[in-house]
Amino acid sequence: MTATIRVLIAEDDELVRVALVGLLDREPDIEVVAVAGDGRRALEGALAHRPAVAVLDLQMPVLDGLGVIAELAVALPECAGVILTGHGRPHVLRHALASGARGFLAKGAPGTALADVVRRVHEGQRYVDPVLAADALTAPPSPLSPRETEVLQTARADRPVRDVARALYLSHGTVRNYLAAITHKLGGDSRSDAYRIAQENGWL
Repeated sequence: MTATIRVLIAEDDELVRVALVGLLDREPDIEVVAVAGDGRRALEGALAHRPAVAVLDLQMPVLDGLGVIAELAVALPECAGVILTGHGRPHVLRHALASGARGFLAKGAPGTALADVVRRVHEGQRYVDPVLAADALTAPPSPLSPRETEVLQTARADRPVRDVARALYLSHGTVRNYLAAITHKLGGDSRSDAYRIAQENGWL
């Protein structure tokens, strides 16, 4: 007889959380042993109930899904992490896989997909939503040069030009020129807009 797969679900949206539990409770070979509404409680629940698979929302209060997976890698390495997200940007996928996640699934996936992913990662396989994987493969490269990237990372959305100049050993005018070029390249309306665009695309 096949052993039951013990699962933890962590999702801060109660309606979504209840729906996920309901989906998995229908499966005869899967048992939801712990439920949490934030990352810290998810970690506590995992350590208390020792699930085989943790299904984690990417964005949660206190500690996000990637943070939970990073801590479980040390405290409960036998637990396979699956990230659920409504924000399937390519750089998020790369970060999730780099964190040690075994699965990455969009919240808009068919209802039967979650149980299938749970089974796959429990067997030691990886699963990446095919639409998200295709997006990651076709994502455009950063239009910024390495130096422009360094300037934007240092400047962030609103760091004073004088502080950026001091940190990078550049003149105020040179920093302003870099920031103007960066904003133009990224199609932003302002430096803060350019910083947001670069972050969202995983170019920083």
